[in-house]
Amino acid sequence: MKVSIHWSYQSKKKDRIMLTSEFVSIDQALHLAEDMEQTNRVREMFFIDQKGSQWNKKELKKLIKEIETEPHEVIVYFDGGYDKQTKIAGIGVCIYYKQSGATYRIRRNSQLEGLENNNEAEYAAFELSLHELAELSVFHQDVIFRGDSQVVLNQIAGEWPCYEENFTKYLDRIEEKLKRQSIQPICEVITRKENKEAHQLATQGIGGVDIYSHISIDGENKR
Repeated sequence: MKVSIHWSYQSKKKDRIMLTSEFVSIDQALHLAEDMEQTNRVREMFFIDQKGSQWNKKELKKLIKEIETEPHEVIVYFDGGYDKQTKIAGIGVCIYYKQSGATYRIRRNSQLEGLENNNEAEYAAFELSLHELAELSVFHQDVIFRGDSQVVLNQIAGEWPCYEENFTKYLDRIEEKLKRQSIQPICEVITRKENKEAHQLATQGIGGVDIYSHISIDGENKR
């Protein structure tokens, strides 16, 4: 979740002007707010999130404490692969998130039949990631989705049109799930090398090797 800072600044001559910042993280917004208040020139201050809701500083501090105990700062890596000879697809997702001061990672893959190409596998992988996020109770926040399929990510972001009926069905389901979970997707295209973890999971899925793990990055098993 990001917010913009809105504050009334008063000059030495008592002139006032209302100023607005760009959207920044809650932590950064509160840090900047406290720094600005030390000038003794701030007469009014509030915060607006990306959905248009208004917050005061006390409310944001309370929200941070609540968020700390829930999964947050979520980053999803996804990939799909398709073997033309066997017509078997593999999908893989890797999810990183923070909770209660620790960082966790989920790795999950699956083998699928009945798909027609690699792009369809990419959509299926993205959809699998939403299922995992729902299981993790990730709701009402921004989530970064990273993959090496420029087509799929740009179509999900609404930047590219989609004319294929088969892909449109995936898009409709994905949009509905994003809306239901109140997730704002931030789509980032990365290279295959940067996506090697999800790619390996998808490849293992094609080979029928099932992977599921949920661990702390520090090495402590969570599940």
